Amino acid sequence: MGKPLDIAIIVVYLVAMLAFGFWGRTRTKDSADFLVAGRRLGPVLYTGTMAAVVLGGASTVGGVGLGYKWGLSGMWLVVAIAIGLLALSLFFAGRIQRLRVYTVAQMLSLRYGMDATSASGIVMAAYTLMLSVTSTIAYAIVFNVLFGTDRTVSVIIGGAVVMLYSAIGGMWSITLTDMVQFILKTIGIFALMLPFTLNKAGGFAGIRERAGDAVFDLGAIGLPTIITFFVVYSFGMLIGQDIWQRVFTARSPQVAKWGGTAAALYCVCYGIAGAIIGMAAATFLPEVEVRDDVYAQIAETILPVGISGLVLAAAVAAMMSTASGALIATATVTRTDVKPLLQRMFGRTPDSGREVDDVHSDRRYVVVLGIVVIVIAALLGDVVAALTIAYDILVGGLLVAILGGFLWKRATGAGALSSMAVGTVVTLATMAIVGDVLANEPIYYGLASSLIVYVVVSLATSRTDTAVLAEWDDRLAGRDTVRA
Repeated sequence: MGKPLDIAIIVVYLVAMLAFGFWGRTRTKDSADFLVAGRRLGPVLYTGTMAAVVLGGASTVGGVGLGYKWGLSGMWLVVAIAIGLLALSLFFAGRIQRLRVYTVAQMLSLRYGMDATSASGIVMAAYTLMLSVTSTIAYAIVFNVLFGTDRTVSVIIGGAVVMLYSAIGGMWSITLTDMVQFILKTIGIFALMLPFTLNKAGGFAGIRERAGDAVFDLGAIGLPTIITFFVVYSFGMLIGQDIWQRVFTARSPQVAKWGGTAAALYCVCYGIAGAIIGMAAATFLPEVEVRDDVYAQIAETILPVGISGLVLAAAVAAMMSTASGALIATATVTRTDVKPLLQRMFGRTPDSGREVDDVHSDRRYVVVLGIVVIVIAALLGDVVAALTIAYDILVGGLLVAILGGFLWKRATGAGALSSMAVGTVVTLATMAIVGDVLANEPIYYGLASSLIVYVVVSLATSRTDTAVLAEWDDRLAGRDTVRA
């Protein structure tokens, strides 16, 4: 059971999240408000919420843990996320924002002129659902320690709060809560954890004296691991629905470009700070067996009561921002892409989908899927393997078709569909052959096969209809005046 003041801080934080949910409801009039905050976020809100959604538990608690084990080299996971966000912001965000769509699958259908590309929504929904589940499990662990509740109760408490504020006001509520979470994370990492741990370790000189020069070696974690971080996380930033949905909230291509760039630079600083906190902690917490426990151990052992509560709230904020962003992304993809696909498969005429502004229906999807997340999180103890499978399929199966649509005019719908199918199958087959879902080979083989098939099939099939490409070019140039 945690200290009373720390518990009170977390309880106030959770109540505040619900309050911001109701505040967001006042700004939610239609589906565009609910799903993409009316596409009118300015640079401050956009930058803060983008940084909040990409910096989750893996970046915060996990980043400190990597720093504990590998020293400064532990920063590479978060730096890889930052580089992916930077590339997205500088090269693609403006064009994505101008498309005026809601999902990645809608972008594929618009570019290739084929409704069959909506099958990508199944992969995307699986990825975002598992992302929400893993984040839920992560903050439930913090609640276990603080409240003394068992695991299931902790999952229900946290999952219910995220589901409620997400369902009440949609993306506006998530935007407002993400800004609070962004501020909390900034204070927790830069203003509290970093100076306290450095002071305890005797500064950089003290770290060098106690741990040696090895902790400052940027390559200590290993080049293969660093490369894999960039392949999986940088590319994942480029195509994830949870990230794209934030891009859709920008009020202009310029906000999407430069706000995202600012968020990426913030992420680099965040990754470096987390690694320094971890390597400093290694000098005075030498026997922590599970590296992801280091963050909480620091809060419990060296921080004063109250400040430790704020630091733990920062960790919960990191996880909840990812969980809520992934939850609304799952709901959006399920209603917009997966439901029409299933209706076609069973011979029914698809609903008009996003042409209908039905906020109540959007809320129902968030509630139902939020309950699904809570149930899965309560049943599973460790879903890292499941998330890895979803992430590998996302990148191995969808990356080439998505980025290729922006970069290569000769690409065809048949090439895109073939690359998605082959990339996904090769990724899964390689996992089965290697016998380790956490291995590096599946993502590399999946990407390579997807790229080869994409090029070969596109060159072997008829060019995309000129009318389809004309509409695509008009959207990219911002000449389409229809606002979704």
